[in-house]
Parts: sequence; C-alpha cells; structure tokens
Amino acid sequence: MASDAEKITRLEREIEELKAENERLRRALEEALRSAKRQAAPFSRRQPKAHPQKPGRKAGKKYGRRCRRPLPQQIDEIVEVAVPKQCPRCGGGVWEGETVSQYQTEIPEARVERIEFRIHVGHCRRCGRRVQGRHPRQTSQAVGSAASQLGPRALGLAIYLNKGLGLSYAKTTAVLEEAFGLRVSRGGLCQGLARIARKAIPTYEAMMQHLRGSPSVTPDETGWKVGGRLWWMWAFSTPQITVYGIQDGRGFEQAAWVLGADYSGFLVRDGWSVYRQFVHAYHQTCLAHLLRRCREMGMVLGSRAGRFPLRVQSLLQQSLRLRDRCAQQQISPRGLAAVRGRLEVEMDRLLQANYRRPENRRLANHLRREQDALFSFLHCPGLDATNWRAEQAIRPMVVTRKVWGGNRTPAGARTQGILGSILQTCRQQGRRVTQVLQQLLCSPQSKILDLAAPTR
Repeated sequence: MASDAEKITRLEREIEELKAENERLRRALEEALRSAKRQAAPFSRRQPKAHPQKPGRKAGKKYGRRCRRPLPQQIDEIVEVAVPKQCPRCGGGVWEGETVSQYQTEIPEARVERIEFRIHVGHCRRCGRRVQGRHPRQTSQAVGSAASQLGPRALGLAIYLNKGLGLSYAKTTAVLEEAFGLRVSRGGLCQGLARIARKAIPTYEAMMQHLRGSPSVTPDETGWKVGGRLWWMWAFSTPQITVYGIQDGRGFEQAAWVLGADYSGFLVRDGWSVYRQFVHAYHQTCLAHLLRRCREMGMVLGSRAGRFPLRVQSLLQQSLRLRDRCAQQQISPRGLAAVRGRLEVEMDRLLQANYRRPENRRLANHLRREQDALFSFLHCPGLDATNWRAEQAIRPMVVTRKVWGGNRTPAGARTQGILGSILQTCRQQGRRVTQVLQQLLCSPQSKILDLAAPTR
C-alpha cells in the first residue's frame, strides 16, 4: 500500500492540476461573456494577426499569376478621340504622331421592351371549344384583366435576384426599377415566382428521382422559419445536382420524402441520428465534425482528461493523410489495407475503455454508434470523408435566411425549395440560370428539363 507521504504528494499534485484547470475555465468563461456583449458589426471571429502580410502584389518571382482583361474579339463601336490642338500644360501647338487604342467593355443602356401579342382566337368546328394561338415568347395564355404580364427575361432575373442572391421582394423590385426602369409590385412578383414554381414541379420531381439513384449523396439540414414557426430546410447534394426540401420536421419521414426510405448508395452525413435510419445505405460520417469536437474537448478538458479526444483526433488525422497518400498513388492497395486495419484496431481499443469524465463518455458512446462509418472512405477510394458538399449547398439558403428570415406560408416554402434547387443545380453545372428559367416560363405545359447531365 502507498505510504501517507505518497498519498499526500498525489493529492497535492491533483489539487494543483484542478487549480490550473479551474483558472483556465474561468478565463474561458470570462472571454465567452465578454464576446456575447461585443458589437457584431465587424463580424470578426478572432483577433487580427500581430504581423500580417503586406497587402498588394509582391515584387519579382513572388508577384503571382499575371493576368489582365483580354482584348475584346468583337468591336461594336469605334470612337475617334482627337488630339488637343494646344498642350494642356504650356499652351503650345501640338502635332499628331500616332494612333493608339483603348478598349472599354460597357453595359448598354437598359430599356424596357414592351411587346403586344395580337392573339387570334377561333373555335373548333367539331366540339365548339375556344382555341387561341400562342407564340414561343409568351409566358401564359391569360388575357383580359391578366393580359399585362412580365416577360421571361424579367421574371428570370427576378427569380435569380430573389431566390439565388437572397434579395427581398422589395429590393428585387428596386433593382428592376433602377437598372431597367421596370416598375413591378411585390405582390405581382410573388405571384410570378409561384407560377414558375408550379411549372417546375415535374423537373423538381425528376431531380429527386435522379438523387435517389445516385451512388453517393451528401445531406444536411438547418432551421428555417415558415409563418414564424420553426421548420427545417433539408439539402441533398451530389456532384451534379442539389435538391432542397423545406418541411415541418427534422425526422426520418421528412428526410425520406426527398431521398427515399430505401436509398442504397453511400450517405456522407454528419452525426444526426436520423441518417442512421437509412438502413439500406452505406454510411460515412463527417470527420470534420468529429475533429472539431475533439479539438474543442481537448481545449476544455485540459491535458489529462483530454487525452482521449486528442488521441481520437490523431487517428482521424492519420486516416485523412492515408487517403491523400492513396490518391497520390504513394501507397499500394495492400499497404492501404494494412494501415487501415491498424487504424481500425487502435480505434476499437480506444472505444473499449471506460472513461470517468461525462464528456469523454458521451464522445465514446457517439463513436461506438458511428464506428462502422468512420473509415468507409478508406474502403471506397474517391468517397468524401466530410459532408462539405452539403455544407456548400446549404450556404446560399443560409444567406437568404439571414436577409429575410424565411417564408410566410407553406406555399412560399414550397416555391423556395423548388426554385432554389434549380438555381443551385445550375450553379454546380455552370448553366445560365436565366436561360433555364425562360424554358420553363415559355413552355405551354409543365415540362421536365434534364438537369442531371452537367453542361459547361
């Protein structure tokens, strides 16, 4: 048995460690309280660097990539600029020597184009039904009180400003009036967006079908307000398409409404328990979330109690380095399998231990649930190890949420999800958004656009 002196020494050492941890936690609490009272105007997350790099281009080889605006291939107007007859400095006479060129790429003066469609109307000789003509540039067949409408280019730009860039209806109407002299009410704009969303439903459903057949899908979700109540905005992304769904819950039923309950591809997701209910899918949990959690736990728990999360962090970082070596063909498949096996054995050994701190127990329980999904990307080269794709896809909607909060009605949320899916998919594929929207607007009936195949 340990002597009294050894017990006293051990207790004194533990007391010193607890004092140091208490002081560190006190400073962290004070910093958190101060940061909560700071103004949010600068949006600064950390303190500025003590010795930042000098701004501007560097001299010599460190200048970086040299580039300039290319000369235009087509010239629409030539303007002759005569030399002054007198020197602006001394007033002396000037003789002309040479002619040089300067090029300017300018936006033409915007103007509103007003079109009248003279629609010829007739009746069927057999059934007597009223029949009227339709031009490919028309967006609908409405006449009478609804005869004055916005054109497809104007509506397409309004959709891009409102749903793509996050401008409110009021700001969208202000841009249209300032840039083009086009006056439109917020209500009329809202009705126009709802009309094109209804036409886009078949395309939206086709995108969901393509999503359900994709070999790999990355999902994520975030809060969304509809009528002042908490709903959820789901994002499901692949390398080709992104599908949004704004729904009134965060459960498996809502996720399966978009992805399908029997999805059997790879699901690269975070640790939300709902995703584990896709029992037919192969899972890869997001390592970025786990690394951040381990790093924060190591800062809070200190050097002694934080050994477990730091060891987990080290194993996850080793797996990412192994993935990079495999991608660079620096390791053979046999070597990859051997190192992967050692990582899995080491992780299993860590998770078999019992931990006293509640934080460590919670992390260990979470890792035990996710153990089969930790290193799936090492078994399937090319599979993402994080859910970065969904994080990127969800960002435009988060910006929109910060600007004007959400939607007032479920119908507006439906419009937001449909049009947002088409806009984000066009961004991924490098398509012209306005051209895609014009195809939907000018179609007599709802049509399915093939947005599965990327076109650049």
